[in-house]
Amino acid sequence: MNDMDAIEIPVCSGPVHGTMTPPGSKSITNRALVCAALAEGQTTLLDVLDSEDTRVMIHAWQKVGIDIQCESDFSRVVVQGCLGALPKASVATPLDIFVQNSGTSIRFLAAALAACGGKFRLDGIPRMRQRPIGDLGQALRKLGANVTCRDQLFPPVMIDSDGLTGGFSEVAGDLSSQFLSGLLMAAPLAAEPVTLGVSGELVSRPYVDMTCQVMKSFGVDVLQTPGEFQIRPQKYQGRTYKVEPDASAASYFWAIAAITGGDVTVAGLDTSSLQGDVGFVECLKAMGCQVEYKDRATRVVGGRLHGIDVNMNSISDTVQTLAAVALFADGTTTIHGVAHNRHKETDRIEDLATELRRMGATVETFADGLSITPSQLKPTQVQTYNDHRMAMSLSLVGLRQSGIVIQNPSCTQKTYPKYFEDLFAFISAANG
Repeated sequence: MNDMDAIEIPVCSGPVHGTMTPPGSKSITNRALVCAALAEGQTTLLDVLDSEDTRVMIHAWQKVGIDIQCESDFSRVVVQGCLGALPKASVATPLDIFVQNSGTSIRFLAAALAACGGKFRLDGIPRMRQRPIGDLGQALRKLGANVTCRDQLFPPVMIDSDGLTGGFSEVAGDLSSQFLSGLLMAAPLAAEPVTLGVSGELVSRPYVDMTCQVMKSFGVDVLQTPGEFQIRPQKYQGRTYKVEPDASAASYFWAIAAITGGDVTVAGLDTSSLQGDVGFVECLKAMGCQVEYKDRATRVVGGRLHGIDVNMNSISDTVQTLAAVALFADGTTTIHGVAHNRHKETDRIEDLATELRRMGATVETFADGLSITPSQLKPTQVQTYNDHRMAMSLSLVGLRQSGIVIQNPSCTQKTYPKYFEDLFAFISAANG
């Protein structure tokens, strides 16, 4: 289905009711793959997400010699850890690793490979070459690795490292929490203890907490003090690890309840989840929905929607989802605290605003967000900018507005290849 050039979204004939379980979390999957690759012994990962981003990460580790065996549906992935000694670390010429447009892959691998040692060149598609990574390179240099970037800011990333010596390093917090997460996961391999400081506001803090929790599951402790993270030399330990469902993907189905006035339960996620994006339902609650947390499930019941003013810094991957819901609310919805969204797969502030205006909304953008005032919606050929979240979130508008056509639906391969199949199956009951 996603191989089509465009997909028209069928309008729902009424409220959508149902229960679903999203695929495994991309964020947790890629963190678990790093910890498993660097671990002592074998790791079995269960419910791994099969997507472009996770395949990029797996192929990168396989290229440097890590033995990773995947079942056809990725429900089980077995990783033979190297304990930081890469079987195929290059010592003569850089080993080329292509990461497509996977931000987690290039950032996590840059730090992990620098910690292991060797010569590597990390590169991606043209959009990846526009996404800043220089601050991560600078932080790794302070820890003893020779890491350089194009114009000191952008990929390709060149690594020539004998490992990390340790000590103190600092990383900016306002561009991406993935810089800090990459450093945290690499730090246990350093010769001496590592202290990591954060300058400025740390965006998407729940993702850093997730990183620390995944590391702990693999036997590594991180000591957190105000403004700093301390990691002593430690060994990751192989284990069996089950990946929980993806909360960012779940946001689309919770939003269906809000947009259609339905009743949707997502299984496998509740307040105990490692993923901060479960907090998206609190935005829906503020807009007028009912939210019920169950044992490993979260239910949203739609209601009369009204606009809200919300800081989404900690759940920025769900901004586009909330924007789709805002088109059906009374009054203006203002989202702020997400300046870093301009450096994602696309500019998720300006490009999102462009598509919302084409749908008929009045939108104002500012440095760290946007405000959305709904108006009469109209049929729209939605441009996705090769951004998986643009395609998935704005497809939801078509549940109530006819003529919404999503261009380049295959871009969802990045994190949720079967999104449109799951979406259409889920709403089919409402359409009779």
